[in-house]
Amino acid sequence: MNSMLLRKTVLGVAGLAFAGGVVAGPVAGALDESTTSTAAAPVAVAESKPDTGKLLPHGTPAGQSSVPLNAEQTANAKAIVEATKKAGMDERAAVVAIATSLQESKLENLGHLGDRNDHDSQGLFQQRPSSGWGTVEQITDPEYSTTAFLKGLKQVDGWQDMPLTQAAQKVQVSAFPDHYAQWEKQAADLVAAHWNS
Repeated sequence: MNSMLLRKTVLGVAGLAFAGGVVAGPVAGALDESTTSTAAAPVAVAESKPDTGKLLPHGTPAGQSSVPLNAEQTANAKAIVEATKKAGMDERAAVVAIATSLQESKLENLGHLGDRNDHDSQGLFQQRPSSGWGTVEQITDPEYSTTAFLKGLKQVDGWQDMPLTQAAQKVQVSAFPDHYAQWEKQAADLVAAHWNS
């Protein structure tokens, strides 16, 4: 192989390696005509995904529902995940919280009185100032409302081993206690997508 062709080949390989973000051996030595060099294959970094068994420990309940999410709803799901991490709780707690919010508000931060609110219920979890959840300003803040929900969840003995709908109901005391289960799969999918993002 003549020196010009060798130089172009090595530079092309080094350029591809750099463009892919991979450091492939001593690049300076690759320019030496007497040295042959091959770029190291990119090292795949395994992204740790949440354990499916932890997300859905009881399997997926029958009769699952889902809703398409807009940018605001997705941001609210991410806020719940981040608040869960800050609270030192695991992925399962985030699944319970997101499923609860999907049932209560479809992940919309409802902050006004009107047709879409039950009595004076507010925010992602439809928490009520009159029930001691906080002020309207507090419970319409996604981090605050999630932290308040998680604080209630921590006080439920054995919540980790309960079916989601039972754990959520112990915190929310809803008139429709069985409705939380229908959102478990979508909640688990959202946690899996955003826990490490």
